[in-house]
Amino acid sequence: MLEAEIEWDLARRWRDHEDDSAAESLANSYLRLVVKIARGYLGYNMPLADLISEGNLGLIQAIRRFDPEQGYRLSTYAPWWIRAAIQDFVIRSESLVRMGTTAAQKKLFFNLKRMKAAHHELSDGDLCPETVADIAHRLGVAESEVIEMNRRLVGGTHSLNAPANDDSDMAFQDFLVDGSEDQETRLAASEELTHRRRFVGQAMMSLSDRERDILTQRRLRDNPPTLETLGTQYGVSRERIRQIEAHAFEKLRKAVIRIAKQPLQGPALAA
Repeated sequence: MLEAEIEWDLARRWRDHEDDSAAESLANSYLRLVVKIARGYLGYNMPLADLISEGNLGLIQAIRRFDPEQGYRLSTYAPWWIRAAIQDFVIRSESLVRMGTTAAQKKLFFNLKRMKAAHHELSDGDLCPETVADIAHRLGVAESEVIEMNRRLVGGTHSLNAPANDDSDMAFQDFLVDGSEDQETRLAASEELTHRRRFVGQAMMSLSDRERDILTQRRLRDNPPTLETLGTQYGVSRERIRQIEAHAFEKLRKAVIRIAKQPLQGPALAA
């Protein structure tokens, strides 16, 4: 371990001049600290060498950001970065599905096993409601997050290509159901929408210019103008605009019904 004065001098050389030899000396002096912290995460079934490697990356980040002028030693600053790097590695390696994306979820991930043991919850099933409520209260998370995290940890990750059971060649992916509409349904909906648009377009031609404009503004716009606004535009009362709108809509409805009953012609269908 380095004396405080030597560590301060090396940190200044790195900060002011980016002296690689100074940074290397700082890193070498704290390798034992990385190993000590990494051993604390052996319970997550990760190789110690991998944990140490990730911890070394955290140590490098700490050295890069360390400011000796703040008055504290690197030994009190680096552990936060070392633990953060190791914890991120553990979470990434635990499951193919990303978990622990927030600080509260990370806290839940690294404390759930210990708190389950304190409640004598040793089975791989769901936690009892009292245990869920106590853990959620102590860690400041929602009860649903506790339940979900516990299920993800005890359930593990399985490949969709793996056999569903020993007696069948079917994989898990063979039981997945596509909830989207099939091509036939989408094609029918698209053709129906095309016909409706054509019917409305032809029916609109049966309206006068004023009726078409008022109906378009009142029924076909995302932000339709008020009756007063259109009344001012056409120099009539708001009640008159309402009557014109209602009359035009009824004319349009009857025209659409009439056009829809007509047999489809080749050119019309193509249009």
